[in-house]
Amino acid sequence: MKPFVISIAAVSGGGKTTIVKQLNEKLHNSKALFFDTYDLEGPENIISWVDNGANYDEWNLSPFLEELEILLSERLDFIILDYPFAYKHSLISRFIDLSVFIDTPLDVALVRRLTRDFHGNTTQNILSDMDNYVSGGRRGYLEMLKTIKPDSDIIVDGTLSIFEIADIICERIIRSK
Repeated sequence: MKPFVISIAAVSGGGKTTIVKQLNEKLHNSKALFFDTYDLEGPENIISWVDNGANYDEWNLSPFLEELEILLSERLDFIILDYPFAYKHSLISRFIDLSVFIDTPLDVALVRRLTRDFHGNTTQNILSDMDNYVSGGRRGYLEMLKTIKPDSDIIVDGTLSIFEIADIICERIIRSK
C-alpha cells in the first residue's frame, strides 16, 4: 500500500513549513519534503510569469519529484509535502491524495516573512522588500489565492494555532483514508 500524500500550500509566510513539521511529528510513520530545500528552476521573473498566465508546469521540479518517488517506494504511512502548488503542476499532482491550503491573511503572512527572513537586516533592506511587495510582489500572493486556494481539497484558517490547524488536517485525513 502506497503512502498517503498530503500537500500543504500557503503564501510565503503562510505557515507551510511550520504545519508540515507539526504534522510530521503527529502522524506516525511519516516523512516530509520541503520545497525550499531544493534548488528548483522556475521562471526568472515571477511577476511576468503571473501576468502571462502562471503555467505551473514551467517549473522544473525534477529534484523534488525524484525524492518524492523514492519516498513513495518506502514503507511509510504518510508523506507530507511543504509544496506551494497544490494540484497545479502535472508531474506532482498525480501523487497527491489530499491538498491543503493554509489561508493566512496577507498582512499576517508578510509580517511572518519579514520576521523570518530579515532578522538583523538593515531598515533599508526591509523597506526595499516592502517596496518590492507593493510594486509587484503582492501579485504573486494574489495568484495563489486565485488559483491554488480554490484548487485545494481543504482550506484551513491560517490564524488558528499550529495545533488547531494540525488537528483539522488530521481529522480530514482520517475521513479521506
